[in-house]
Amino acid sequence: MDSDTLDSDAPAAPRKIIHIDMDAFYASVEQRDNPELRGKPLAVGGAGVRGVVAAASYEARTFGVRSAMPGSRARRLCPDLIFVPPRFDAYRAVSEQIHGIFRRFTDIIQPLSLDEAYLDVTRNRPGIVSATYIAEEIRRMIREETGLTASAGVSYNKLLAKLASDQNKPDGLCVVPPEEGPAFIAKMPVSRIHGIGPVTARRMKEMGIETGADLRARDLAFLQHHFGKAARFYHGAARGIDERPVDENRIRKSISVEDTFETDLRDPSELDAALTPIIDRLWKRMEKAGSSGRTITLKIKYNDFAIITRSLSLPGPIAAREVLETNGRALLARQCPVPRGVRLLGLGVHNLAAEDSDRPARPAKNEAAARQLSLAL
Repeated sequence: MDSDTLDSDAPAAPRKIIHIDMDAFYASVEQRDNPELRGKPLAVGGAGVRGVVAAASYEARTFGVRSAMPGSRARRLCPDLIFVPPRFDAYRAVSEQIHGIFRRFTDIIQPLSLDEAYLDVTRNRPGIVSATYIAEEIRRMIREETGLTASAGVSYNKLLAKLASDQNKPDGLCVVPPEEGPAFIAKMPVSRIHGIGPVTARRMKEMGIETGADLRARDLAFLQHHFGKAARFYHGAARGIDERPVDENRIRKSISVEDTFETDLRDPSELDAALTPIIDRLWKRMEKAGSSGRTITLKIKYNDFAIITRSLSLPGPIAAREVLETNGRALLARQCPVPRGVRLLGLGVHNLAAEDSDRPARPAKNEAAARQLSLAL
């Protein structure tokens, strides 16, 4: 496919979106605050049988240690790995400091977690034309004021900005201008595209869809037949199109994790074992988001595609992993023995509340007005 065809999908009047992602945030805060940990393989989390790595330093990552990994496996990969317990109060304080830097440039900020956020700088406080310059200034201020590093992606939509921020980690910057967006996504593995999960990526691979270019070659009707409602997003993503606004008023109401199994599960012990990694990942997401909730919901999809959900509301926010695990397993136990094979198992937490946020919602900005500005990235 020639470049003229690729470039035809780039918007004529682009927005200016920055995605900021702190580098190994929890681990970097620990190394900053304790000089003895600097340069050493470090994991924030638990080393016990049920412990999970919440974050790994770059030194630990060279051994294959990753977040959401069981602590026991991380120890096997890196025998000299140092485990430290998480200090979420410290991480929240640093996160608020970083958000203060963001607010020097724009109020249109959509936090994704304590360590990453989208910023719309199409119109910005200082009136700076270059979004690339703003991203560099934000990274410089973070480094000078917190002693930490951040990576940034700059592009004309959220999808590409997030993909760009991963390109030159750690402590890097990547800019994807409108004329390069479709070509940038064309060479990207679909498993890297935010919004395409592992199960969907495997399904796509079975269909011969491994890159953005492969995805672009499938028409909308094909994608709708195989992927339903998500097809329009996939169709647009393959062309570098993402119209979602940076929503500073977006309130996340739930966090959930689901696993689809290659073979149906029936035995209660198999189901209980399958719930363990789901609990681990859900707790990690709650920690990263800095949120807790009062309602736990279990989701089961049977092999005939029938779905049931069962919920349990607690008197107060879930403050410990043990509370999540005990109640999640109790919900599952009440459904056993299952009447038929289980294809999917999921667990979610609802009625979320951020512990450090009481800002009232404001009307969303008019995205259409922002898109009228044609400014260089």
